[in-house]
Amino acid sequence: MVWRKNKLVFDGAAEFIGIPLFPHTVNSPLYVLILAGGSGERFWPLSRKSKPKQLLSLFGKSTLLEDTIDRLEGLVPPERILILTNRDQETMVRKLATKLPAENIVSEPAKRDTAAAIALGAAWISLRDPSATMAVLPADHLIQNRAGFQKTIEAAVKAARTGSLVTIGIKPTWACPGFGYIEAGAQELPDGDDGGPEVFRVLRFREKPNVELAEVFLKQGNFRWNAGMFIWSITAILSAFERHAPELAQFIAEAHEDKEIGQVVETRFGSLPKISIDFAVMEKASRVLMVEAAFDWDDIGSWPAVAKYLDKDASENRGNTALTSEDSSNNIVFTEKPMTVALMGVHDLIVVQTNDALLVCHRSEAERIKRLVGRVPTELQ
Repeated sequence: MVWRKNKLVFDGAAEFIGIPLFPHTVNSPLYVLILAGGSGERFWPLSRKSKPKQLLSLFGKSTLLEDTIDRLEGLVPPERILILTNRDQETMVRKLATKLPAENIVSEPAKRDTAAAIALGAAWISLRDPSATMAVLPADHLIQNRAGFQKTIEAAVKAARTGSLVTIGIKPTWACPGFGYIEAGAQELPDGDDGGPEVFRVLRFREKPNVELAEVFLKQGNFRWNAGMFIWSITAILSAFERHAPELAQFIAEAHEDKEIGQVVETRFGSLPKISIDFAVMEKASRVLMVEAAFDWDDIGSWPAVAKYLDKDASENRGNTALTSEDSSNNIVFTEKPMTVALMGVHDLIVVQTNDALLVCHRSEAERIKRLVGRVPTELQ
């Protein structure tokens, strides 16, 4: 398996620790691995360990997980959508993901970050079809433009036919210090380019910057937010694991020896290195492409981020329920059940009420809510 004219060429004998590798073709079926874990801390008291962000109905009746699955309709059949979650959340994930076969949902026995999760997904998919293309999608992002999303994924699948590892980049709207960044290089023009989303070589990945460096990235113009979405052929990701993360490659090989993903998850997953896919593979890989997102995107990392999508009154108070206010401004109110909330002489607060808990904090303290969670009674965590 060698590079020739920016194309990955297979010699017919290529294999991954005894597993035959297949070149990507236009007929390679697309599988999607949805990562649906999380700790449920940032949106307390609405979120809990068993009910993190992707299992909440923050923007209507459906949850972010359900929206993620629905966004794939017409692009990937349900039998090729897989969900990786954890033991605390498995029951609720199964209740929500009824469109998928039961065997398409697996829970991790321990938290091991994205590299181990993706290695598990790659093993899972390669057991079903070693010629497949794999997309990795977080379950907790807000994306409203389904057509643009599908168009971007299709462009990424096309880019992955070169044997490259492909990621999705979000054009930044402000100098956010809370996201990782992708530095884009020269633009790529895939064969038969149809004027779809733009594709670039990735020069390097940059970790979360301070505000000053984020401003530099924004002014430079060739930086994109790293949304944690990836697309590659099974062959390409297995080769990347073998080259850059041999312990994870060995885990995948053991899964193939057992022919049963559940067994190797129970016996080996908990001992895998705790490392992100960016550190383990993406930052080391020699050829990575980035497709610029042709859709809206929001990571929704805190209550103030949610507030942007809630109704507001003349004093910039925002809520999902009826508000009556006097000399009050810039407050965020979210209730589990409809009610009228009256605000008097208060400003810049977050007020969240559930059946068993009430949170009141200053907007400036939103990022510290997760520190509070460990101090509340265990049954409320």
